Amino acid sequence: MADNKKMVEAITSMDEDFAKWYTDIVTKAELIEYTSVKGCMVIRPYGYAIWENIQRILDGMFKETGHENVNMPMFIPESLLQKEKDHVEGFAPEVAWVTHGGSEKLEERLCVRPTSETLFCEHFANIVHSYRDLPKLYNQWVSVVRWEKTTRPFLRSREFLWQEGHTIHATAEEAIEETERMLGVYTTFCQEYLAMPVVQGKKTESDKFAGAEATYCIEALMHDGKALQAGTSHYFGDGFAKAFDITFTDKNNQIKYVHETSWGMTTRLIGAIIMTHGDDNGLVLPPAVAPIQVVILPIAQHKPGVLEKAAELRDRLKKVARVKLDDSDQSPGWKFAEYEMKGVPLRLEIGPRDIEQNQCVLVRRDTREKIVVSLDELEEQIPVLLQAVRDGIYQKALENRERRTYTCKTMDEIPAVLAEKGDGFVKAMWCGDEACEDKVKELTGVGSRCIPLEQEHLADTCVCCGKPAVHMVYWGKAY
Repeated sequence: MADNKKMVEAITSMDEDFAKWYTDIVTKAELIEYTSVKGCMVIRPYGYAIWENIQRILDGMFKETGHENVNMPMFIPESLLQKEKDHVEGFAPEVAWVTHGGSEKLEERLCVRPTSETLFCEHFANIVHSYRDLPKLYNQWVSVVRWEKTTRPFLRSREFLWQEGHTIHATAEEAIEETERMLGVYTTFCQEYLAMPVVQGKKTESDKFAGAEATYCIEALMHDGKALQAGTSHYFGDGFAKAFDITFTDKNNQIKYVHETSWGMTTRLIGAIIMTHGDDNGLVLPPAVAPIQVVILPIAQHKPGVLEKAAELRDRLKKVARVKLDDSDQSPGWKFAEYEMKGVPLRLEIGPRDIEQNQCVLVRRDTREKIVVSLDELEEQIPVLLQAVRDGIYQKALENRERRTYTCKTMDEIPAVLAEKGDGFVKAMWCGDEACEDKVKELTGVGSRCIPLEQEHLADTCVCCGKPAVHMVYWGKAY
């Protein structure tokens, strides 16, 4: 492998410098290119293909749950944004403003969409009149702009791609059910398709979305022990409805306010995939979202019949996987390293001797295990091996999370455990007081990540103040 790595520019070891390792991967695996606008990136074809697969799977899940896609404008008038006080205050530091159209100064500033609650609310107020109009289950796939000070590709950029779901319902119960249902959709997607274990939880009051009554989230743990929020689902109650006068006539001919939700996932998921599964040789992609699931590499391709057989296998396997045949004149060693860098789940090697014996060699990206397979059995074996790769990387990520999850009962234990064992999730009890939440972060460096839906009773008292505890909380450093 050392010789192969010389043929493809090597990446920094994650143990040496995790941040540089990450940056090396996103550039050398050709996921992004930096631009002249700080915090904005070109998502290159290979990176965008990952996003397209994420989008395709999620969009199918949304449609199965009754949601329809719409598209809202990019610009929001300042007066519209100001209608919900908590919401605008929460986003004010990150808003980009348009002040001129051509050479003309605008009469009213336009906000470049950081999120679309206000636009959806204006629309809902215009189209909803009766209980027969409800529920409205909408989603959109767009880009948004948030003027972040510190940026990193995929994890925190000034413009990023996402989906944002917005729904309105006749009752609080229906809206809460929707909020929790979409959290479940996100959990299924991350665990089944991205092979990324997550913790389902609820954000504390101080950490919930601006304007929400409750924010639910899924939290994942990266290779380096830092947490990453992979998705959020918000229950707004009727706060936005009252601000925007979204009312309907119920079955008893009474005027009522709707109850609203929103939920979203972003291109940050690509960063999560990198930091959950990647290794010192590059990406390790979950098969479900890998642009190439099987790469066919002909060995001694100058010899008669090799390229023809490789092309025949490509055409056969297209029915069961996303396949690429690399018949370029690069050496096999260079190709091995190249497709390891790109995280392709399975490598298929076929040479003259293999053809004679009616077999090929399949190599798993996650374990590098070599499996000799009859050419007659490829269509059956490829899906089995792709599932094995998914299961293998999920188990490895789960073991990393379990190894890096610590239980602490006193404040002094937290920094001591982290200093000894490294960053990770800290499980500790909390009284519910925001002052204690702030103090834990100030004194230990870890903030609250979520109040997990699956609660454990670790102690009777708060880790900070010693008063009776009301929640077990996951704490940690985060991206």
